[in-house]
Amino acid sequence: METAIADPTVTGDGAGRRAGGGRRFGAWCAALLFAGVSVVVGCRTADTDGVTPVPQLLAFLPWLLVPTAAGLLFTVLARWWTGAVWGVLLLGLLAWFIEPYGKTGDPSGPPVAELRVLTSNVEFGRATGALIAEVRREKPDIVFVQECEYTCDAALQRELADAYPHRQAVAGGGSEGSVILSRFPLEPTEGVRGTMGMPGAVADVDGHAVRLQLAHPMPPLPDQVPLWQRELGRLRDAAAAEPDTPTVLAGDFNASQDHAAFRRILDTGLRDAARLNGADRTPTWPSRTAPAFGVQIDHVLVSKEFATQKSRFLTLPGTDHQAVLVDLTLHT
Repeated sequence: METAIADPTVTGDGAGRRAGGGRRFGAWCAALLFAGVSVVVGCRTADTDGVTPVPQLLAFLPWLLVPTAAGLLFTVLARWWTGAVWGVLLLGLLAWFIEPYGKTGDPSGPPVAELRVLTSNVEFGRATGALIAEVRREKPDIVFVQECEYTCDAALQRELADAYPHRQAVAGGGSEGSVILSRFPLEPTEGVRGTMGMPGAVADVDGHAVRLQLAHPMPPLPDQVPLWQRELGRLRDAAAAEPDTPTVLAGDFNASQDHAAFRRILDTGLRDAARLNGADRTPTWPSRTAPAFGVQIDHVLVSKEFATQKSRFLTLPGTDHQAVLVDLTLHT
C-alpha cells in the first residue's frame, strides 16, 4: 500500500498554497517596479538622457520615490530580502540625485546694478493679458516671453511700449514667437537657432554690458528627443561663447536639472537663480498641479557676476507654465 506524504505548508483548505502564491506575486510586483526605476536611475548615473521614455521620466525623477517605496512594501510582504536591498539602493541613489546640481557662491566684486527679471511661457499667447497685468504690478526690468504669437506680440507693443521701449523678437505663430522686453537699451545679437524663436541681445545695464538670451528648445516628445538635445546643445554653446561677459539665459528650457543636456548648460558656469534661493525643485509645469505636483522646466540662469536676492513663481491664468520672477544684483 502506498502512503501519501502531505505538504506541511499546506493546510486542508489550501491556505499555505495561497500564502506562497501571494508572496511570489508581491515579489514579481516589486521586481517590475524596481526594474523600471532602475533603467531611469541607471541613465541618470551614466549621465545620459537615454531614449524614450527615459527623458520624459527623468523630468519627474523625484517622483520615482513613490514606485520605489511601493516596491519596498511588496518586498516586505513577500519576505524577499534580496529585493529589499535592491529597493534600498534605489532609494539611496534617488536621494543623492535629488540634491541640487550646479555651482553656487557669491560674486567677489562690489555691486553695480540691480535688475528684476521675469520669464513666462504664455502658451500660444493665451496668457498675454495676465502677463501684461503682472508686468505692470511687478515692474521687472527685463521680460522674456515664450510662445508669444502675432496677437501677443502686438498686444505687448500696444500696452507696454512706453515702459519697455527696447525689444528683440522672433515673430511667429503658435509656439514659435518669442520676445525680450527691456527698460535698458538693447543691441541685437544673432540669438540661437531653433524650431521656436530664441532671440538674443546685449543690454546696457547702467553702463555695463549684459548678454541676454531667451531659451525655448523643443520639448522631448517621443519622436523628437534628438532635436531637443541638439537645441539644448546650441544653448550650451551660446552660454559658453563669452564666459567673461555677464549673462542672463532665461526661458522655458523644457528640461530640468535631472536631464544631462540641461546639466551641460550649468557646467559652463551658469547658475540657476532659483537654486541660489533654495527653490530649485519648485515646479513650474504643469501649473494646474503646481506646487503639489510638477517639474521645474522654466529657469533663469545667471553668470558668476550675479547674486540672487529673491525668486518667486507666479501663476498666470491661461498658461500651463508658472512665470519665474527673480531679483538680481550685478557685481563687477
